Amino acid sequence: MATTLQTLSRLVESLEPIRWVFAGDSITHGALHTMGWRDYVELFGERVRWEMGRGRDCVIKTGVSGWRINTLADDLDWSLLQHRPHVAVLNFGMNDCAQGSAGVGEFIRVYLDVLDRLAASGCSQIVVQTPNRIMNNDSLRYSALPEYASAVHDIAAKSGALLVDHFSDWEPWERDGTLPFLLSDPIHPNELGHRLMNRSTLIALSLWDPTSRTGRLFIS
Repeated sequence: MATTLQTLSRLVESLEPIRWVFAGDSITHGALHTMGWRDYVELFGERVRWEMGRGRDCVIKTGVSGWRINTLADDLDWSLLQHRPHVAVLNFGMNDCAQGSAGVGEFIRVYLDVLDRLAASGCSQIVVQTPNRIMNNDSLRYSALPEYASAVHDIAAKSGALLVDHFSDWEPWERDGTLPFLLSDPIHPNELGHRLMNRSTLIALSLWDPTSRTGRLFIS
């Protein structure tokens, strides 16, 4: 049986256009905190549609500020299924973790149900992303966020989805005290944070080229 990355590779190697649909919260929305710069979904579109020459691909963003996985589950037909995605990319956990440790089980249950519904709709490849790291002065989220990042690992393992692990990739910045350079406020990535998210996404999907224009963008 082909691995999920092999499934994605076959899609990309094909001449047929791909519908990439990104769903998430304000971070995927790219709202406000990018200050007019491109967010990670827009940078992803530049890489795929221009640099890789896949101009007929559609990169669709349906992320909405404030959303949690339950919100997506209630709106799945409109936000994802109507677009008939070949590849669905989900980024949830940042708002969900405000429910604390008690909410992890429900987060996993609803997330897996969403992925089952996506797979049943004919989506060829599902990608799940851990949330990015945040500042420790966000008392609502900081203590529970690692549990939700770990839960996304479990969700990927149980569903067979590809994993983009922003939480791990941001660890060096938190360790050396430079995390504020990636953030606009305690939780939202700024333009540099979005460039790092794009890099992690492209690497995980084997689409990264460090010599491309998007690949050479300054991060920190």
